[in-house]
Amino acid sequence: MARWDQGESGNTIPDWFWKAVETPAETRSVEVDECDVVYRFYKSSGKPGMLLIHGMNAHSRWWDFIAPQLLDDYEIAAMDLTGMGDSDYRYEYHPDTYAQEIKAVLDDAGFDDNCLVVAHSFGGYQAVRAANLYPDRFAALVLVDSGIRHPDEPPLQNMMMGGRAKVYPDKENALTRFRLQPPQPCDNAYILQYIARNSLMAVDGGGWAWKFDEDLLTSLKDGERQPEDYANLRVKLGLIYGEKSELFSSRTLDYMRELIPRDFPAYSVADAQHHVFLDQPLAFVETLRKLCRELTN
Repeated sequence: MARWDQGESGNTIPDWFWKAVETPAETRSVEVDECDVVYRFYKSSGKPGMLLIHGMNAHSRWWDFIAPQLLDDYEIAAMDLTGMGDSDYRYEYHPDTYAQEIKAVLDDAGFDDNCLVVAHSFGGYQAVRAANLYPDRFAALVLVDSGIRHPDEPPLQNMMMGGRAKVYPDKENALTRFRLQPPQPCDNAYILQYIARNSLMAVDGGGWAWKFDEDLLTSLKDGERQPEDYANLRVKLGLIYGEKSELFSSRTLDYMRELIPRDFPAYSVADAQHHVFLDQPLAFVETLRKLCRELTN
């Protein structure tokens, strides 16, 4: 894509970022239950597979500056869950259907049963469900600031996760309205701008809207995370979370260790909140590499 920072004074966008996002990726799709599931594929022949899954109201392009940094070790796919990104919308969404989508992308990408799945936030629970329904389909799961809160933990405040039907008259106006959900600051404005630029779609009749189904939350059935799904996990598990995350607490980690029968490594990323790889992208990549080595050795 065009480097929008060209000619700006005080350019602070690092070269590693441009190198990553300019790495070519193939766009593919696979049909699941009459809907097209779109994913980006980074070929790295002879390397084990890794599937990246985004969070709520996000999409595969959130991984554009992460995936290419891992190609020395993995062949990578990054998917759009239905209702988000470039995948089709459904009349009704369900974790079991999302699990089928995950398996379908793994199959279509040609990944064998020794591949890894890395999933952020909402995508993490869909990957946990996939691991329960298809326990032999992948070897290890890395949850990124994703888990199940203790039932006695107080409810989260300021959890604005729903969308609303909003059409902006032009793209530049829409870009100024991009916000993370749940709300949090992020010092890496260039990452937010890149994600925003890849999160918009032209609307029939004119205008621009965000690439997610505003009815997704109300159309999602059985979306509550179930303790038994974590207790029944058979795949190897690793966890990365933001040191300052409001969604993942020490009590959440303790509760997950109570539920999950085998021990698992868990690493916090300093100075990161819920959107760990937006806040600290290089530290996240380093931590993910370390964790994957532990899980595959």
